[in-house]
Amino acid sequence: MSQQIELSAVVAEHQVGQRLDQALAEMFQDYSRSRLKEWILAGFVTLNGKVTVKAREKIQFGDVLVLNAEVEEEERYLPQDIALDIVYEDDDIVVINKPAGLVVHPGAGNPDGTVLNALLFRYPEIVNVPRAGIVHRLDKDTTGLMVIAKTIPAQTHLVTALQARRITREYEAVATGTMTAGGSIDEPIGRHPTKRTHMAVRPLGKPAKTHYRVAEKYRSHTLLRLRLESGRTHQIRVHMAHITHAIVGDPVYGGRPKPPANATDNLVMALRGFGRQALHARMLKLEHPITGEMMMWRAERPSDMAMLIGILREDTALNAVDTFEY
Repeated sequence: MSQQIELSAVVAEHQVGQRLDQALAEMFQDYSRSRLKEWILAGFVTLNGKVTVKAREKIQFGDVLVLNAEVEEEERYLPQDIALDIVYEDDDIVVINKPAGLVVHPGAGNPDGTVLNALLFRYPEIVNVPRAGIVHRLDKDTTGLMVIAKTIPAQTHLVTALQARRITREYEAVATGTMTAGGSIDEPIGRHPTKRTHMAVRPLGKPAKTHYRVAEKYRSHTLLRLRLESGRTHQIRVHMAHITHAIVGDPVYGGRPKPPANATDNLVMALRGFGRQALHARMLKLEHPITGEMMMWRAERPSDMAMLIGILREDTALNAVDTFEY
């Protein structure tokens, strides 16, 4: 099944001389320019009744443009009754608080049991939206907030806002090592040269920038708040490992746990037993894609991170007391 789209428009005087793809993007703003260009090349656009596949073709005043296309459903993905923690929803968007262990999109090794499958079950009409409305992702074991579009117009506007860096995503992480001040990491990220499932800082990678600030300091760990200017795969994890402050528990980039000297048994066990990266998407701020209203949500840190932070505070306090005993 698919959703049929039939739209038409007449070229206005101010559009004379524009390229076809530019004019369509202005006329039909619910769809991205890349999607419109695909439809032009597929022969779904007529210019004065004739099919045209030239995105660069110049248009003239009074030309009639007709778009007759289909949006294919995600037929190969099955709806599955998987619980979602819904933080907010309306007719256009839904915001979820993703738990650890839940994959966002089906892929190699995870053909189902994902957020996408859950969305298809809960919102059957979302099948008409590419990628079931998913506009950004979190790693399997990263927790926290994600926004999902329920309609094509909402998705188009959210993707545009994300690319223009108008969506604020703030993360919380426990990093190894004591960090005295915040900063920024501006290093390109690409595929690891030999480990194809890993990412790495690479000279020819895609631009990536991460800002971080210190929220709390412990004896040999630091609680950070981080914001992204880009959204590369594993970006925070790769960048923090690159500056030798890997995220606690990161199975790919973190290495072995590093308890401080005289660490309490509680802390040693907590560090060794933390089976995922201690990374949580705690705040999401954006302009509603349809109403334009500025909205913000926060998600409490998950219980495993809260417990780890409590133990780190305990260890730090105990050792501070020991320092002043005579």
